[in-house]
Order: sequence, then structure tokens, then C-alpha cells
Amino acid sequence: MRWLRETEYKPISAYGVIGDTRTAALIGLDGSIDWCCFPRFDSPSVFGAILDDAKGGRFRVQPVGEYTSHQRYFPLTNILVTSFHLRDGTGAFEVLDFMPSPGGELPIAAPHEIRRRVRGLRGSLAVEVTFAPRFDYARADTRLRRTHAAVHATDGVELLTLTTPDRLHWELADDARTASATFRIEPGEDLWLVLQWGTDAAADDDGDASQTKLQETAAFWNSWAGNLSYSGLYRAEVERSALALKLLFYEPTGAVVAAATASLPEEIGGVRNWDYRYCWLRDAAFTLSAFTIVGLYDEARRFVHYLQWVAGKSEGPLQIMYGIGGERDLDEYDLPHLSGYRDSKPVRIGNGAHSQLQMDVYGELLAAVSLWHQQHLVDEEFWHLLVRIVDWVADNWRRPDSSIWEVRAEPRHYVYSKVMCWVALDRAIGMAAELGAPPTLERWCAQRAAIHAEVLERGFDDERQTFVQSYDSAALDAANLLIGVYGFLPGDDPRMKSTIAASLRELTRDGMLYRYTSDDGLPGQEGVFSICTFWLADALALSGDVERAERVFRRMLRFANPLGLYSEQIDPRTGDFLGNFPQAFTHIA
Repeated sequence: MRWLRETEYKPISAYGVIGDTRTAALIGLDGSIDWCCFPRFDSPSVFGAILDDAKGGRFRVQPVGEYTSHQRYFPLTNILVTSFHLRDGTGAFEVLDFMPSPGGELPIAAPHEIRRRVRGLRGSLAVEVTFAPRFDYARADTRLRRTHAAVHATDGVELLTLTTPDRLHWELADDARTASATFRIEPGEDLWLVLQWGTDAAADDDGDASQTKLQETAAFWNSWAGNLSYSGLYRAEVERSALALKLLFYEPTGAVVAAATASLPEEIGGVRNWDYRYCWLRDAAFTLSAFTIVGLYDEARRFVHYLQWVAGKSEGPLQIMYGIGGERDLDEYDLPHLSGYRDSKPVRIGNGAHSQLQMDVYGELLAAVSLWHQQHLVDEEFWHLLVRIVDWVADNWRRPDSSIWEVRAEPRHYVYSKVMCWVALDRAIGMAAELGAPPTLERWCAQRAAIHAEVLERGFDDERQTFVQSYDSAALDAANLLIGVYGFLPGDDPRMKSTIAASLRELTRDGMLYRYTSDDGLPGQEGVFSICTFWLADALALSGDVERAERVFRRMLRFANPLGLYSEQIDPRTGDFLGNFPQAFTHIA
């Protein structure tokens, strides 16, 4: 049970997420949908109160009076239930939220809906509903009108319709931009609110249609999660992370977004605010590798097709990210009219890092492909594309880049990037025997050896006995903990053990890791990076220190929110979530 403080902005951890594998919505412990973009993850927001409490727009259902609340998911689903209990003990009700599964329909053509069921549990309660959509990141002039059983919203172009029972009497604010209603809910009574995108027609629904869609959606998620083959420890945590990752999958194309949100800050009040609603090839490769390991193969097949589609458009280096529809132009711009989460400005849309060179992405991609190949996902056509990509790596691995953290400073010779170029060549060489050795195979082998020698010579600080972030640098980088994971060196190699020790000395705070502490060209600081602490557990286990690895892992589990969800970073002083949410990187780990 959690008491919800009366503050403008809820903690990021005070949200659950629902979705339909095309878009997603964040719903707070106060029953408010504070983030939702229709019809795609990367569309302009319709509800954006999480980025501006006053202007952003919301759709809230909550009790009249003081209350406590908590959230849970239906088992093995992404159907969210928020339970409210009056503080005086006189009553309780719950709000069930879901986006119907596209089911057998073509995903891109299926209706976009959010269905909310209000169910009385105990006592007779007054419930207040606030409906305040704001189209186009609150830039458009959104207007509402009432009809017999619905509230309609439009900005002259887009349409949104909220269908409700006849007994709800809606009041429109003077500016016709917000509608509110209050009603009573009795024990055992259900009341449905149906939100539809792209239509001005009220839903013909007496509750039976919603109940049917609820059952179909529960069956969809249960069936998908039932394919999970994992049977080890922490089964519940693995299931929830898999379900969270599936929510970030864009079904129409096979892309995977890095997170469901944009511009949630890495530092409260700071400028490190980025849009994560695009498909990073690295993040997607990590995600689909995780799915493959636990027996979920269909998403990997879909992403292979997406990769062939986007990579086949260029003869040069791959972009590090693409739009979920294959878009290449992801220009970054600010929304100065929005105040940002807890005054964290600027609010950024788009992502300027799409034009960076990040050499590590090739290693993560080929490592994933090597794993997928065990399930026969690499055919002759795909192999030809991979050969072209690996040839490019063999010719260009000596170039400086911006690496995994896409640092917005001058490119450097990052050690992790060099290691991942080695991984790209190593995995391709391993597949060549079965898929057909290209004419450049001998060159691949020579360049693999050259990378290995150079990294050990220039990337390892003999005096401090640690791998460093970049050549001629004293800074450390948590990504180097993966050197043993990827087999560049054995995990129990003395150089890996001493790198772990150095990382524990210089990058940790209260047992959690910063990704780096060096200057990255941006003002301010950031929190500890959740995935890096999980990587620490991996590195410790591979080094032979399994007991300490388990302690690190268990401690990180305690930082999940009550639903088992993670953001990108954590404030080490308070434990508060920072960065976009839910974030694929963390759930992969």
C-alpha cells in the first residue's frame, strides 16, 4: 500500500505501463494517464502531463477525498489494475486499464483504444473523472464537445472520442478544453470508459464488448508469455521483464523502441533529456538476444526483416538508430512551451545522435545474429548483407567514434567500440564455415587479430591494472565489464578481475555503477546506470565470484518499482528513478 503525496509530479516509479505493440500509455498511482502518443510510439503526445503538469494533458480517474493506492498486473499480462482505498476506511474501488490486443487484425489497421473499467469493491464511493487531451505535444488548439454518451476531442485534424455511460454528466470548462464528471460506484458495480483514437463516432458498448476484448487481450498476453522457456531462478522477474520488453516491440515493422517515453531527465532540473522512442540497432539486438535465450523467437525473425529493410538502403555505415517505420531523418528539436518533468528543460523530440558513428553497434548486432543463427534465422540473402557489413567493419575499425553512450563530444578511440569490432569479426568468422566463406575471410581474421593486439596494448592501463574508456585516457567505462562476457578475454582473466576491482573503486556509489564519470561535453550529472550494475553481476559471476554477483543482483532487484519495472537510471541518494521509462536496456539485463 502506498500513500500518494499531493505533489505536481509523481515519481517516475509511480507509473505502470500498458500498450498494444504499437504505442503505450503511462498510468500513475493517482489513476491518471499522463503519457500517451497515438497512433505510434513516436507520434506527438495526446496526454503529456508527465512533461508539463499544467499544459501537457491527462485522463484521470480517482476517488473524491484522500486515499491510498497501489498497482498490480493481471498475472502474465500487461493489463494494469490500480486499486484505491479511502483513508478513512469507508470504501474502495479499482480501475483496470488495457489497450486491446490487435489480435488477428493487421496490426497497423487495428483500432487504437484504451479501455478503463471502474469496479466498486467496498462501500459507496464518489469517483471523479478528468478528461483533458492536448494534441500535438499540447501545441494544437484542442477543443471538446459533448454528445449523448460521449466526449469528442479534436484540433481540427485529429479525433479522439471518449464513450461513457449515460449517467455520467459531463461539465466542460469555460475554454472547452477540459471535461469533468463525478459519479458514485457501488460494490460489485462495473462502469466502462472507452477511449478511441481517430474516430468521432461513440463506441456501441454496453460493457459486453469491453469484457470480451479484456478476455481476448488477457488470452493474447497469456499465450505469448506461455512461450517463455526459462525455468531458472527469479522466474517472476524474468517474466515481467519479458512482458515489459514486448510492450516496446512495434508489431507493424518488427522494430523495438528503446523506451516508451521522451525527455524524462537523467538529472532533475538538468538538460540531459532525450527522446528514446526510436529503434537503436544495439538496443534491439540486445532485446532480441534476450528473447532468443528464453525461447521467444518470433520477435527475432521480425527484427531480422526490419534490419534487412533499413540496412539494405545504404552502402555505407549503418545508422545507429532508425525510426520505427524505417525513417532515417530523426532531427532533434526542442519544445520550449513545455516545462519538462519537474522543470527539467529542454524537452527534446527527435534524437540528434542518429547521425553519430558508433562502432560498437556492429559487435552487438553480429553477436545477436550469431545467437539467432542457432534458430536458422540467417538465410543466404541475409548473409550477403552481413558480409557487406562486416567488410565495412574490417575496413573502418580504426576510426574514432562516439561509442555505446553516444557521448556528445569529440569522437575518441573507445576501447569498448574496438572490442565490439573484434566481436563483429569473430562472430562472422564463426558463421562463415556454415554460411559460406567470403573472399575477404582471410582479411577478417587478420583484422580480428590486429584489434585484439591493439586493445591490449593501448586500452589497458598496466600501472592501474584496468581497461580504460579510450586510448590515452585515465577514465573508466562500465561497458568494459562486458569484455569477458563477449569472450574477448576469459571472464576470469586477471585483467578482467582487476578491471572489475577498479570499477568497484571508481565507478560505484552504494554498490551501484555509474556508466562513466569522465567529462562528456554536457553540463550537470546523471544517476547510476541500472544496466551497468547488472553487468557488474555478470562480470563478477564470470570471474568466479558468484556469491558477490548474487548479492549485487539481488540488491538491484529491490530497486524495481512495485510492478517490477525499471527506468534508465537511479538517483543513488534517494533511489528515485531517472531517465526514460520503462527502458529496454535495464530489462534486457
